[in-house]
Amino acid sequence: MSAMPETLRTALALAAAGVPALPLLRGKLPLGNCRSCKDGACGGRPNMRTAGPCGCPAPCHAWAAATTDRNVLASPVWAPAWREAVAVAYHPGGAGVTVVDLDSAAAVAWAQATLPATRVVATTRGEHWLYGGAMPSRNAVRPGVDVKSLMQYARWLGPGTGRMAVLPAAVRALVVKEDTNPAPGRLVSSVPEPATWDRTVATGCCHSERYVLTGLERGLALVRARTQSGAGSQAFGVARFLAAQHTGCPGPCGLEKLVERIVATAVSVGVPEPYARRAVANGLETAVESTA
Repeated sequence: MSAMPETLRTALALAAAGVPALPLLRGKLPLGNCRSCKDGACGGRPNMRTAGPCGCPAPCHAWAAATTDRNVLASPVWAPAWREAVAVAYHPGGAGVTVVDLDSAAAVAWAQATLPATRVVATTRGEHWLYGGAMPSRNAVRPGVDVKSLMQYARWLGPGTGRMAVLPAAVRALVVKEDTNPAPGRLVSSVPEPATWDRTVATGCCHSERYVLTGLERGLALVRARTQSGAGSQAFGVARFLAAQHTGCPGPCGLEKLVERIVATAVSVGVPEPYARRAVANGLETAVESTA
């Protein structure tokens, strides 16, 4: 019997520590989709848009394939992947970690001057700063800086040095920050007025219609007040607050209607629609994480 590849040995050690692992090919690429999912045959699988593990037997769907199940990692169907792998990756969000990927000396200097000290892993071009806590991921949050946590993978380069700090607000703010709202009349898109939230779309909500709509209107007023800057960040905060109110409801609560109202309001004061939708989605996801 052939010896166990070193990459698989590393992945099993990570899995034993509760860190979901997966094989990486040359160029830091994950394995391609399995035969059943090749060329989008599976329809793109919902878990590539929302958090969740990959259910395919072979490594598939990039970060979603990462697992702590040693029986899966060491299974015969994964064996060809480990023979081809040149490195190991892990899913930071699945391990309850956020990686601030600093790809240049300038980015490292910015982090040293801006972010709380934490565990640091050296990379070929810079450093990975690891914080305890998961959050939405986003690339290019500033020059040479990516945030990798949920729905992304990072290359395993060792445990690093230093004590890991709790995920700070300064890092969370990186995925929702914008400098200023565009000038009026220069909107990237225009969102039509969404349908009103009512009991027909919230049959499982524990709150009264008056309670929900009053909270929504107060939040929208805060977004409207940000006419010069910060409307996207305010939309993030409103979405997070409103979603947190419904975490104890059996559902459905019709949150998608509330989301559309928040997005439309942010766009009305100059926030580009793609940015507004991303900020609101991040707010919803953060609210769910904080109550999990």
